[in-house]
Amino acid sequence: MYETSVVVVGTVITNPVKRQTANGEEVLSFRMASNARRKDMTTGEWTDGATLYLTVTCWRRLVTGVGASIMKGDPVMAAGELRTNEYTTKEGIPRSDLEMRATAVGPDLARCIAKIERHSKPVSIEESEEHVAAEESVETIAA
Repeated sequence: MYETSVVVVGTVITNPVKRQTANGEEVLSFRMASNARRKDMTTGEWTDGATLYLTVTCWRRLVTGVGASIMKGDPVMAAGELRTNEYTTKEGIPRSDLEMRATAVGPDLARCIAKIERHSKPVSIEESEEHVAAEESVETIAA
């Protein structure tokens, strides 16, 4: 089986859905679309090219972060490995679907502003006091 690593920039077109596999592992998936836009140099207008649609699946640590952060309409960048899934519908029609098994997903900061909420780690009292003192000295300098 071949696997191609890529980064796709686009827009989330379905809300993420979380499910469990038969062995109890959580997986989250959503669909995204990536449009090519080109500026026509003769008219100066932007034109839309073809659209790439793909299903993005997130496993393990990505499930929580993506589930809490991404929703339909969001501009995103997704990195991972592409695969083609071939299947037959109930009507007997052969189909194929492009899937990305994501290794990273995040906002496209060219099209939005994001506030990062880090997983907190325990902070010692000394570190906390140093942080407050540093903030106070910055406020004094700014004033």
